[in-house]
Amino acid sequence: MPAIMGQTPGPRAERASYNQASLPPRPPLLLLFCAGIRHDSPALLLLPRHLRAPVQIMHRFVQSARTIARAGGQEPQERLAALHEYEFELDRIATGTVPQAPLFRELASIVAQRHLPLAPFHSLLAACRDDAAQTTYADFGALMDYCRRAANPVGRLMLALVGDDNPRHQAYADALCTGLQFVQLLRRVGADFAQGRVYLPQDELRRHGILRQHLHGDFTTPLWETFMRAQIERARRLLQAGAPLGLALPGRAGFAVRMIVAGGERILRKLHAAPAAALGKPVRLGAWDGAVTLGRALARR
Repeated sequence: MPAIMGQTPGPRAERASYNQASLPPRPPLLLLFCAGIRHDSPALLLLPRHLRAPVQIMHRFVQSARTIARAGGQEPQERLAALHEYEFELDRIATGTVPQAPLFRELASIVAQRHLPLAPFHSLLAACRDDAAQTTYADFGALMDYCRRAANPVGRLMLALVGDDNPRHQAYADALCTGLQFVQLLRRVGADFAQGRVYLPQDELRRHGILRQHLHGDFTTPLWETFMRAQIERARRLLQAGAPLGLALPGRAGFAVRMIVAGGERILRKLHAAPAAALGKPVRLGAWDGAVTLGRALARR
């Protein structure tokens, strides 16, 4: 991890470092980046100016931790050691000690200014530790546990940023973030498989006779459609459970959430029409999909 000015970084610091220039330049919108669905959208223009810097810092934290967790060419123990450095930096913030890395000094500033809790950041790192050491999930419950820890903390942080501590809104955000994370995993099954990861319930794959070698764009089985559409329906129910947040939040924030929900549902519609598409390149939204998404958000549906 980058050292304090004047110190020489050691080997552990170098392993934990990240290239900020390689991170996405656009600030993610509200709950959208918790699922990693980064498509161009008119909703990106809705992020209030006073939230852009805090959201960018949080996004860099999430993306850099995920980059470490999935670093190729490293053993799981090395990736876990680098993530432990992140835990130490969060502990420094908690005790009022100046963090060593510039990113965490910025994070400490927004935590203090915005009175943000540190527990969600620790939860995000717990999900990254899963990514560093685990490549499959035994059942749907285990997969949902990963999705909750990988995404829900971001929704809670976004609500905290706007000063919303309404328990019902938090419950909506949890369902929405879990659903968006699941959508993200479903739309890129083939891409994750190419990296040695399978974010699908293993017991259900076995019941459908789906083997690891089926999870790529060149080969599939008729049972894949049945299996995949069952997962799509689960994701859709999660999005629907969180959708009321788009009507509960006022103004641009509510409209942005409605855009996000509509975008996630649009991806699920594409997957439902062509389940095998998930085995190739990640399913994305095009210009027409963006127009449909915008229309649904404006219609408050």
